[in-house]
Amino acid sequence: MSVGCPAPLKALLLLALCGSISFAQTKPTELSPKLRQKIEALLRSKIELPAATSISYGFLGPSELPGYEKIPITYNSQATGAHGKLSLLVSLDGAHVAQLTTYDIASDPRSMVPSEGRPARGGTADAPVIVVGFDDLECPFCGRLHGELFPSLVDHYKDQVRVVYQSFPSDGHPWAMHAAVDTDCLAQESPSAYWTAVDTIHAHAAEYGGPSRKLDVAEQEIDKVVANQGKQFNVDEAKLNACMVKQDTTKERATLALGDKLGVDHTPTLFINGAKTEGAVPIEFIFDLIDNALRSEGKIPPPRQAISSEALKKQPDPAHSAF
Repeated sequence: MSVGCPAPLKALLLLALCGSISFAQTKPTELSPKLRQKIEALLRSKIELPAATSISYGFLGPSELPGYEKIPITYNSQATGAHGKLSLLVSLDGAHVAQLTTYDIASDPRSMVPSEGRPARGGTADAPVIVVGFDDLECPFCGRLHGELFPSLVDHYKDQVRVVYQSFPSDGHPWAMHAAVDTDCLAQESPSAYWTAVDTIHAHAAEYGGPSRKLDVAEQEIDKVVANQGKQFNVDEAKLNACMVKQDTTKERATLALGDKLGVDHTPTLFINGAKTEGAVPIEFIFDLIDNALRSEGKIPPPRQAISSEALKKQPDPAHSAF
């Protein structure tokens, strides 16, 4: 007769009544002292443990890997109070130790990096490939990638690829945050105006931050660029100007936090259907990633010879790191 499992937090004694659990049938197995010493020697040589750290071992149990058993391990520092847990796999013959890491890949990789609510170029929101770029308007390599890659990308792939920017201004760039706020203010009023402003700022970034320029002068020039684009696209000038004057960085700080969570520590960083690539890389490499992403979605990439030879010659210098 099988008895249903009790509700959570009931007395542990009742768990023995669950039909799916039988504690009496299996006797917990401990590591032998010899094997315990071998594993401890390995851990202390391979892991930088805090000072005066003691290690304790749980019971051996079944693992996901045939021929291995799982052993839970707990460590605790008597000196610092630091503590933690890890899990190792021990071969049945006691000759090997392994550590297994699993990742959840059940979700659509295109949804790994948010792109909703941001201005976009190219295809619609349901395009087979979504390219999300983390962009710093004061980053010279971002400007170079922006000017050389994206015109060719949109021209080559048409509506098969959607390009989205997330603002990721670096603390080391004096006017980057101001420019991010300005352009994001414009994006709220006109996505098309946002892109023309980004085009202009990237193309002239070196002119705003020269050695003879003061920060407030650079910011004033960026304000003029964004305001001018707003006029050309007939946005509400009063609303745009009020947003720029306020300089509320809430959205940009949220994007910086998102980037940190995704492991973004350089700009430019691109996520192509979730696949990350960062820094200055050849244009052909990025097109290879996009072609692979299209094939994974059951789409046929356009013939590569359709890309202008001039565009393929314009490759960032891989000897330089991104900012």
